[in-house]
Amino acid sequence: MKRSGHTILITGGASGIGLALAEQFIHHNNHVIVAGRDERKLLEMKSKYASITTYACHIEVEEQLNALVAQLYDNHPELDVLINNAGIQYNYSFMEAQPVSKQIKEEITINLTAPIVLASKLLPLLARQHEAAIVNVSSGLGLVPKKSAPVYCATKAGLHLFSKSLRYQLENTNVKVFEIIPPIVDTAMTKGRGNNKISPNELASQFMDFFQKNRLEVPIGKVKWLKTIQRWFPSLAERILKNS
Repeated sequence: MKRSGHTILITGGASGIGLALAEQFIHHNNHVIVAGRDERKLLEMKSKYASITTYACHIEVEEQLNALVAQLYDNHPELDVLINNAGIQYNYSFMEAQPVSKQIKEEITINLTAPIVLASKLLPLLARQHEAAIVNVSSGLGLVPKKSAPVYCATKAGLHLFSKSLRYQLENTNVKVFEIIPPIVDTAMTKGRGNNKISPNELASQFMDFFQKNRLEVPIGKVKWLKTIQRWFPSLAERILKNS
């Protein structure tokens, strides 16, 4: 994959990992389209980067997701990269308090259902391009879960396996399927959680190297070690992540 000349949709692209990825692609002369829930953040980003396009969208709301897809087909027929980055994490114990069903549904829809639906709906558009990619941002917690976020871990495990299966289906096409597998990243979502976090900018920088070299599975930072430990000492990997 070349670094420049793409038209890229990034969900959750106005903060955290999404913002860092957006800035990397802007720096390399790509047209970046950012979809996000916070209109204030979208306006701030637009004021800083005049070349980008922004769409306010709650991807967990089916009508808004469908409207976003329609706008992309109408206004951006050259779209060739989809980055499914938007995510949300709630921490709760099923024994200590009854989780709110709305929270469970929101985690599943934003983290798993929406990326699958977006990939499905945008694949005909991506397939028209000479070179295209779907990039799913999963998590090291989709490989080895932690105790406090069972639904989040399940959704990221689902996204991990979906990425692999979709990659198999598209391996003889012009659409590549990348998966970014981050460790804990220093974002608003992880505020107050964990230590030794990687910065979003470092993650984005590492990803760009994988992207250009067509290395489709992208373990970031400590996830490289986690994959090795999980392969040879799975019980140790579980002990490390269980109470993280």
